[in-house]
Amino acid sequence: MTTSVSTLPSQSVQQPPIFSLSQVTSSLFLSNGVAANSKLLLTSHRITTVINVSIEVANTFFEGIQYIKVPIADAPDSRLYKFFDPVADYIHSVEMRQGRTLLHCVAGVSRSASLCLAYLMKYHSMSLLGAYRWTKSCRPIIRPNNGFWEQLILYEFKLFNNNTVRMINSPVGDIPDLYEEELLTMMSV
Repeated sequence: MTTSVSTLPSQSVQQPPIFSLSQVTSSLFLSNGVAANSKLLLTSHRITTVINVSIEVANTFFEGIQYIKVPIADAPDSRLYKFFDPVADYIHSVEMRQGRTLLHCVAGVSRSASLCLAYLMKYHSMSLLGAYRWTKSCRPIIRPNNGFWEQLILYEFKLFNNNTVRMINSPVGDIPDLYEEELLTMMSV
């Protein structure tokens, strides 16, 4: 089943503070580890499943919430790819049961954002570029590490036999092409 972008929540003008939950779809949220361990935030957003994508953050278990741990380091050589399908499938199954999922890592920037992008590609038929732009509009601080970008590019090709993001060489090493303009701006300062 695919869901069109029109079923995704509309964006408010004011972005949420970093220590809150960022809503990506009607049933998927991103956050950091601090927000993920707030009973008030979890209950106020009706979260039924928490997926902790870190080795550093311990879960605080609250009754009525299911917890899943994806023990991955935020390192370019970490094999996050093997979790793309299982986590996307799980998020989708929670949604089909009318539940809500919170994906988090330490900062809600790289690991959880990468799994979010994989989910949007698989279940919302978004290109990698479209998924990135949408998620960044919901949570402006996302920035998957370069190793995760390489894995996401492979995953996009597996799903669609096409790529909308590619790695390019830059003065700071290989980067996704969508960071090129930002890098040029930073280097000209």
